[in-house]
Amino acid sequence: MTQKSNSLNEIQHKELSIQLSLNGLSFCILNVDTNTITYLEHFSTSKKQSPEDVLDQLKNCFETESALAESFSKITVIHNNEWSTLVPKALFNEDNLVDYLKLNIKILKTDFITFDTIAINDSVNVYLPFVNINNYIYDKFGSFTYKHASTVLVEAILNTEANANETKLYVNVSESDFQVVVVKNGDLLLYNTFKYDTPADFIYYILFTAEQLQLNPETIKTVLLGNITEDDELYTVVYKYIRYISFGNVKNAYNYSETPLSSYSDFTLIKSLQCE
Repeated sequence: MTQKSNSLNEIQHKELSIQLSLNGLSFCILNVDTNTITYLEHFSTSKKQSPEDVLDQLKNCFETESALAESFSKITVIHNNEWSTLVPKALFNEDNLVDYLKLNIKILKTDFITFDTIAINDSVNVYLPFVNINNYIYDKFGSFTYKHASTVLVEAILNTEANANETKLYVNVSESDFQVVVVKNGDLLLYNTFKYDTPADFIYYILFTAEQLQLNPETIKTVLLGNITEDDELYTVVYKYIRYISFGNVKNAYNYSETPLSSYSDFTLIKSLQCE
């Protein structure tokens, strides 16, 4: 598809963020001049796809969504998958990337491994990106920024909790998996990701995490983010077993052309607009 030409002013003042997962894609466009998110769309699939299928879906979105035919001054790609691990910066050696991942992930010789530095807590996030999609974005747009979704999530939560003097358990929900971040007095205690098929799976892993960290479900403050509402079964089962539940907040000063689903949905997608 031929990219539409735009005035220099438009090119300089629109930013695109894309979040990729094997269960679908999400897009966010920010008009910097008006500080307005003008486009926030999701394209989910009923079953888990291959990286090749995700690329085909991405190409189709660029061919059919007129908003994506614009030119952008900044593009950020967020890779949302379970192929990542956090390493303390003091123990990190770039020559050992395979070693950090191989215990939990089957690594092929052809896999490309990269990493993000999380400055706020001196850690490094080692992960496998969707290389085929990175290549496509580079061919289409040129230079762009990419990060792992957990990098954005951990950075955002640690910034929020920087001056806190309590322990909180954050749960960020996606279609078929969720991420758990536990913070104590502003420090990261744990990050992990879990797959789930049923509400029973969902609450099992949350309670298991609490048990491992000796957190009492009757007292631990639990913050929900992402794809969850008070009307669904996931919330019902959490409410049954955990006393103190609240919904998070993206906490940004953006205007919206259309009201988002909630103040806590699309957390990593919107926070990625602030990534450098």
